[in-house]
Amino acid sequence: IARKIPQADASVKSGKWDRKKFEGVELYNKTLGILGMGRIGTELARRAIAFGMRVLAYDPYLAASRARSLQVELIEDLEALLPHADFISVHMPLTDETRHMLDARRLAMTRKGVRIINCARGGLVDETALAEALKSGHVAGAALDVFEIEPPAPDLPLRGLENIIFTPHLGASTTEAQESVGIEIAEAIRAALLEGEIRNAVNMPSIDAKTLASLGGWIELCEKLGKVLSQIGPKRTETLKMDFSGKASDLQTTPLSRSALTGYLRNISGNEVNQVNAPSHAQQLGIKVLETRSLDSGEYSELIELTAECDGQTSSVAGTFFGSKPRIVKVDGRFVEAAPHGILLMLENRDRPGIVGHLGTLLGEHNINIASMSLSRNEEGGKALTILNLDSAPDEELLKRLQADADIFSTKVIKL
Repeated sequence: IARKIPQADASVKSGKWDRKKFEGVELYNKTLGILGMGRIGTELARRAIAFGMRVLAYDPYLAASRARSLQVELIEDLEALLPHADFISVHMPLTDETRHMLDARRLAMTRKGVRIINCARGGLVDETALAEALKSGHVAGAALDVFEIEPPAPDLPLRGLENIIFTPHLGASTTEAQESVGIEIAEAIRAALLEGEIRNAVNMPSIDAKTLASLGGWIELCEKLGKVLSQIGPKRTETLKMDFSGKASDLQTTPLSRSALTGYLRNISGNEVNQVNAPSHAQQLGIKVLETRSLDSGEYSELIELTAECDGQTSSVAGTFFGSKPRIVKVDGRFVEAAPHGILLMLENRDRPGIVGHLGTLLGEHNINIASMSLSRNEEGGKALTILNLDSAPDEELLKRLQADADIFSTKVIKL
């Protein structure tokens, strides 16, 4: 994209020799903005630094210590990065939060002459807005390996523009990769059918059938605990602790730790995270994962607790089983009881008479039914933690009313 190589190749093959038309730019001393510092974003940064580029990184979940070790400048706000980059490469998962993260408004914030690359997921860049920016010359060039609709429609606005490069989603298309994956699939299926062994699965670690059966619902509970913690804890995490106590300390903890880590990282890195690649995702984000065991579980015969820490801030969630029913039993050290499924509304509110009825009235006015409720307070008349299992998610209007209420100090909607 910097040297217009595909366009120059097509020109020479058509019999032309127009050197001035294809004057390009160097990478040396240019600034590269990388949006998403996962495995591929990290590898791109290393190569860009080798070319003498300054690398700015935007990733709301990347630990500062990890950014320093990669020799990149961590930018806290995406829109603060945009005006300073000569090249922008997108490496985020496609989620509701990241869809069209580069839209018309943000493209207008970029430096004139910027070049945009998307080899991650179609939909991260608004294709219509990108076409307009390329036509106006504000964006000097773009390169896309992925599209919102694949293959792209014949009337795609980007088609026909001279300053764009297309490839048909070729990221993993090599002879070696295709041969290796075929062999691995055949061997994995044979092991599963003949021996009951799960080997090299994309969504769980290697584990024999007997161990899998003994873990019962713990695997699913750990993933749910991870999902809860990622939605209530600090956005940027340096340390993630997993404590297995009581009878839970006797379990084979590797699959459980990976399940918890998978749940925790799903909201950060998208559905591509699984039990196999979760540890590497955590490492790329600079998250240190610690695992401890204790015979003493306090009030419960078996307990698993996850804790996220960053810059002195901590948040925790713990779960166990009541018979065959999984339950969340502690949040930030406070005892609760909530079913880990569906929609949870977590409120920190003033402990006063009538607050339960007040909350019920607010939700009832928005036609939201409460399936169950758990209350926990630090002291009489102090702050109470209220967790509600809801049949449907609160709308924006209700959330604004809750956040504006003088008796409610914080509001969090947790989707499981």
